Amino acid sequence: MNAEAQIKKGRKYDQVIDGAKAVFLREGFEGASVDEIARDAGVSKATLYSYFPDKQHLFLAVLETECAQQAEVEILLDATHLSVEDTLRMICKTLITFFLSRFGQDMFRVCVAEAQRFPELGRTFYDSGPKKWSRKIAQYLDSPRARAALEVEDSLLAADQLAQLCRADLMLKVLFGIEKDPPEAEIDRIADEAVKTFLARYRRA
Repeated sequence: MNAEAQIKKGRKYDQVIDGAKAVFLREGFEGASVDEIARDAGVSKATLYSYFPDKQHLFLAVLETECAQQAEVEILLDATHLSVEDTLRMICKTLITFFLSRFGQDMFRVCVAEAQRFPELGRTFYDSGPKKWSRKIAQYLDSPRARAALEVEDSLLAADQLAQLCRADLMLKVLFGIEKDPPEAEIDRIADEAVKTFLARYRRA
């Protein structure tokens, strides 16, 4: 379900989304209350309910809005002046940055925690983030420019492999609170190694 598409937007829609995002990141899905969301958003409960019938629909809208804003992959794939290797490196860095972002980490935790009771939360997170990115990367891998440098039979599988290479051990360290605010140099190193491994498998002879 596309929650945002089913909701008529109005003047205070963005205000409600921003307030809900702050509360969900602070309290999680279960801990967030409609009263608190309305207070943070600076709107009445009546205004909030005029946009969203319940907390679940509001959470889905926040998820889709934020994933759309964070997904810079689409912009990067239009950077035709870059070589295939440099494009892959920028894609990897963008993915890693999102994986390590507070929003990416917090939404991952919330969706995993609530997936059994609210499976639509997990599906929306997957559709808005990982699935969307994989399809965009696969489209790039199928482009004439990429095919001239790469030999890829299954572009969706290859796109998923690239994303998995980006997660590495650093994502788990941040997720478990072992490491916070990893240096830019470490992100660059993981992106570089992901591209090297990917090219070792798919570079055209």
